[in-house]
Amino acid sequence: MRSTWKGHIRFSLVTIPIQIFSAVEAKSSIKFKQLHKEDNGGIGYSRVCKSCDKVVAYGDIVKGYEYEPDNYVVMEKSDFEKIKIKSSKAIDIEAFVDIDEVHPTRFETFYFVGPSGEVATKTFNLFTKTLKNSGKAGVGKIVLRDKEDVVLLKEHEGGLIMYKLRYPEELRDIKKVPHLEETEVDQAQLDLAQTLVGSLTKPFSEVEFVDRYKKALLEVVQAKVEGKQVVSIQEAEEETPVVDIMAALKKSIDAAKAKGA
Repeated sequence: MRSTWKGHIRFSLVTIPIQIFSAVEAKSSIKFKQLHKEDNGGIGYSRVCKSCDKVVAYGDIVKGYEYEPDNYVVMEKSDFEKIKIKSSKAIDIEAFVDIDEVHPTRFETFYFVGPSGEVATKTFNLFTKTLKNSGKAGVGKIVLRDKEDVVLLKEHEGGLIMYKLRYPEELRDIKKVPHLEETEVDQAQLDLAQTLVGSLTKPFSEVEFVDRYKKALLEVVQAKVEGKQVVSIQEAEEETPVVDIMAALKKSIDAAKAKGA
């Protein structure tokens, strides 16, 4: 596994050499290329101006911020350099928090973090065990690609998971979702629904996750590679009739109990 960033975790006077690794396996996703239907030639990317319909050279493209509809302020390279944040190659820990206090909407990308070389192992292990025993996570800042991000460090199986966190202003207000209205709930229906939830409860580790779309897509690709006729494997969608909610809940509970038995 190759690291994507090397630096230090720094809190107070303690400095720990670390390296960051991508936690997501990019090779697991299926990617396609755009081809010309007539000769299977690769399709290039042309930059066309929407105003004059001309192909624009890369050197003639500038960045603009739309401060009003159809009104832009053009940003030069020198403008961005004026606000470039100096990378200190360190994650500066500003506080330790309970991870339950961080709302799930704040989490973005995550990475694995490990010690940078054997010399850092002892200090790194001290830090991870401290986080584990205290039940806390470290909140700090890191500069990646000239942009400062807020991150949260949490102990995981002897290593660290680094979550990149979204800033509060990046999140939309859920109250703006239409039709979110408080309504009266029938107590009998609520009791049955909670019973159903209880009967279907199991440890997260026992829940099976299978990417059915990816599996089916690979079967189609393999069939075409082998020159076989592609057979439709589309699953028929079942119609969901409007039923009595009490009857549906009771039937669901019986089915859940039977499956558990």
